[in-house]
Amino acid sequence: MQGSSTLAKAIGNRSSAQMSGVRTVQPIAYVLTVCDSVLNQLRWPRSDQEAGPATGETLVHSGQTGVLRPLADPANLGYREEPVLHPSFAFTSGAKCGGFSRRPGEPPLDLGSIPWLGHALEFGKDAASFLSRMKERHGDIFTVLVGGRYVTVLLDPHSYDAVVWEPRTRLDFHAYAVFLMERIFDVQLPHYNPSDEKARMKPTLLHRDLQALTEAMYTNLRTVLLGGPGEADGWRETGLLELSYGCLLRAGYLTLYGVEAMPQTARSQAQDRAHSADVFQAFRQLDLLLPKLARGSLSVGDKDQARSAKGRLWKLLSPARLALRAHRSSWLESYLGHLEEMGVSEEMQARTLVLQLWATQGNMGPAAFWLLLFLLKNPEALAAVRGELEHVLARPEQPGVQTATLSQKVLDSMPVLDSALNESLRLTAAPFITREVLADMALPLADGREFSLRQGDRLLLFPFLSPQRDPEIHTDPEVFKYNRFLNPDGSEKKEFYKDGKRLKNYNMPWGAGHNQCLGKSYAVYSIKQFVVLLLTHFDLELGSADTEIPEFDLGRFGFGLLQPGQDVSVRYRTRQ
Repeated sequence: MQGSSTLAKAIGNRSSAQMSGVRTVQPIAYVLTVCDSVLNQLRWPRSDQEAGPATGETLVHSGQTGVLRPLADPANLGYREEPVLHPSFAFTSGAKCGGFSRRPGEPPLDLGSIPWLGHALEFGKDAASFLSRMKERHGDIFTVLVGGRYVTVLLDPHSYDAVVWEPRTRLDFHAYAVFLMERIFDVQLPHYNPSDEKARMKPTLLHRDLQALTEAMYTNLRTVLLGGPGEADGWRETGLLELSYGCLLRAGYLTLYGVEAMPQTARSQAQDRAHSADVFQAFRQLDLLLPKLARGSLSVGDKDQARSAKGRLWKLLSPARLALRAHRSSWLESYLGHLEEMGVSEEMQARTLVLQLWATQGNMGPAAFWLLLFLLKNPEALAAVRGELEHVLARPEQPGVQTATLSQKVLDSMPVLDSALNESLRLTAAPFITREVLADMALPLADGREFSLRQGDRLLLFPFLSPQRDPEIHTDPEVFKYNRFLNPDGSEKKEFYKDGKRLKNYNMPWGAGHNQCLGKSYAVYSIKQFVVLLLTHFDLELGSADTEIPEFDLGRFGFGLLQPGQDVSVRYRTRQ
């Protein structure tokens, strides 16, 4: 069989190299290609005792999860083998490669039950459940085999700082960024340096221009959400994700990439609504395929759809078209200047701007969706947030929400909404924080233990499991508690403990360390502005009283904010 021979060849190449003492590293594209070949062609024998597919059925295909979670391992890896860890691995003992064993001081190694693939199927199907099982088996640090690659996973939040603040000369994020750009967005930049790029973007997202961005975002949210005078006054039905994602991405696009004209008129605002709707439609078409793009598991139809969506976005975000737009953000001006300095073609600039649209706007809509859904499902929480908004917006310095601005000072005076948002993010933010080990090193843990990592290792933190869902840190971790991050006096609660010690990292939706999200403040202000506008201008309710919280789209683990497996029906109307 072709799949079996491909697998055997891959294992054979790896074995011979390891027996000679050479640690080979295959490019991720090779890993994904071989995984696709194996998983699409490997046939599974059937017996009464087996729960696998019937003879002749494909082991994993359409709709099930992908081959490999590339966000956990998008770069080069080279690892050791060790003897059998449990009985289910007995038939793969030939993969021990001449008696190579785990070195003293290295994390526990779990090879799984399938040669070379290891835990790829489990990891791809539901990364959170799989890593939870591994944690129960091995503790807070372990290494797993995933599609011919080994991933060392650290789940002790007390020890995260040892990773996220390690100098980039030892633990680096570069390879992942390059992989993401090329594989998903078809972007290749000469002499690309993520650190330099972040340094250039930082002033436009964090410091001098944040107030201008916040004010422009509020104006554009009003344009998109409130519409024109012809908007219907009766009940409107839609999906909550469609509403949240659409409004925030469209307003964010107008904020960063420019509007039709300044000063704005009723006509130009109508054009902005129509144009931003086109952008969102194409973006959403691509966004739905993003996990499959990352895994390289698109069907023929998916490939056509992805090609169409990318082509449409490249045209809409081409530098030539954007040059005609007014009130472009300083971020865009600075970034385009940076690309031109690097000699990037206009075609590649358009592709890069699509990547940046996803990077800057792709998580805000889902974050607002979950926050609003949790509020709608918790009357006490919704009443507390509404009460706070009424109190804050009645102050003399903020004459209601009908004004053209909602100042940062007012947005910073909403501790109940802040707590509810942080709680929603705790439950739904699931990024992988990954680093490539550039040199052999020792990783010290907070409890005094030390583990050896080799050059080429891949290191993964998954805060979704710990600290965010750790019952020792957060009581009833599966339950939404809007005041979890509030002290009795109404101030922000920052004291959380694990193993009797206070935690620095108790909620990590924005990442941490050198790669913490630069746009955090802009994103938080944008989400809060959207919620304020929606709750003060509209009556909003679930489509049905018995609406349940939907399951997660499990393919989204590692991509930031999780998205629901299906949208939730809501209806809304202008408040009288």
